[in-house]
Amino acid sequence: MSRVLICEPDDCLHAKVKGYLVSQHLWVLGAYDTASAQELLRKQFFHLAVVPVDNEADLKSLLAMKQLRPETCFIVMSRRSEPAFIVSTMRVGASHFWPKDDALVGFSEIIQETLARVAPAKADESEINFPIPEFIGRHPKILEIFQLILSIKDTDSTVLITGESGTGKEVVAKAIHTLSPRKRQPWVAVNCGAIPGSLLESELFGHVKGAFTGATQNRVGRFQKAASGTLFLDEISDLPFDLQAKILRVIQQKVFEPVGSAHSQNLDARIIAATNQDLQCAVVEKRFREDLFYRLNVIPITIPPLRSRKTDIPLLVKAFMDKFAATYKKEISGISEEAMSCLMNYHWPGNIRELENLIERVVVLKKEGGILEQRDLPVDHFRNLRVDKYVASVALPDDGVDFNQAVNEFENELILQALRKTEGNKNKAASLLGLNRTTLVEKLKRKGLRVA
Repeated sequence: MSRVLICEPDDCLHAKVKGYLVSQHLWVLGAYDTASAQELLRKQFFHLAVVPVDNEADLKSLLAMKQLRPETCFIVMSRRSEPAFIVSTMRVGASHFWPKDDALVGFSEIIQETLARVAPAKADESEINFPIPEFIGRHPKILEIFQLILSIKDTDSTVLITGESGTGKEVVAKAIHTLSPRKRQPWVAVNCGAIPGSLLESELFGHVKGAFTGATQNRVGRFQKAASGTLFLDEISDLPFDLQAKILRVIQQKVFEPVGSAHSQNLDARIIAATNQDLQCAVVEKRFREDLFYRLNVIPITIPPLRSRKTDIPLLVKAFMDKFAATYKKEISGISEEAMSCLMNYHWPGNIRELENLIERVVVLKKEGGILEQRDLPVDHFRNLRVDKYVASVALPDDGVDFNQAVNEFENELILQALRKTEGNKNKAASLLGLNRTTLVEKLKRKGLRVA
């Protein structure tokens, strides 16, 4: 996501320019004076900055900002139009000059042309539109998942979503429902691991009065509540073994009976299941029925952990900052590069849920508005993460690791560290890594890596 800074003291023009930039799905931050703009530039990287220059003092401020961020492109907006003054802005670092009297006619083309040059979008990014606000990401694996969702949205096939806890399995399931013809029908989610096994059958199928002790009235189950919508069975691996056979029958025959009833009811809902467990391993260990596994696994979707898609972290951070800043009415203007570096270097065992909870905590505890700083992060080890100490930090989990995946993730982290350290300069990054530039470029293309 391209980052743009807009500095404009005029409220009306500021809102107009910022509104346009936001509509282009850019990460936009605003400032109303050059001092605030310089502070934002000092702590954060921007691909593009739109700044006002109307006098000699403004020219000096532009020069200072360009020296502070030579890699940032600056578009000058000015009420002056003398050729000598325009040349002066170009000499101190402006890439474009825009007279304010032009009412922004053609301004969008200047923005698009500049960003296409300094932060070119990958083809697959520009071709995919995400209509689900909660579905955030541009990593190749996430793009593949979204393409798969689009291809199955009009079907009734059963879907099995797997991934570690906190990776967003329910978000993916809800996206399938929201994009399907069933979107106006009920969405019913049930966590199979959160309900005691003795109560789960009644919770799913419902019961009739007198079916068992305490059944004083009829109860509608989740299958019936789902009607013609979508039933999401989360943590399906926690189903008791005897109940698995009943679920299998329901999916196969499209009928079910409430507990204690002799009358069958039709199932019209689409079934989406999710688990953080390896169901194939559970089948081998006789903890999960093989026939139910194959019935659920018609359309498999595997969500990668956050540590495997770290290029999406800036997008997620921006979304969570905006969300919680609005919820708690805080004026959060961004996040410093040091703080973002800490977030990028962390392993995220709790995945997206952990990141979201962390950002909420930081926003809530931020006494004053402004930029989220490294000192605002509550986790102490964020401050000490350094890849060059990797030997001491490697720890083999008790249940082992996927060696190839671990090596791939570490290689990704080394490449991203080198690019961040060299501010995206591939020649210098390749030198730091002891690679040829062409080798580094090929790795970046193959892995879909980009430095935010």
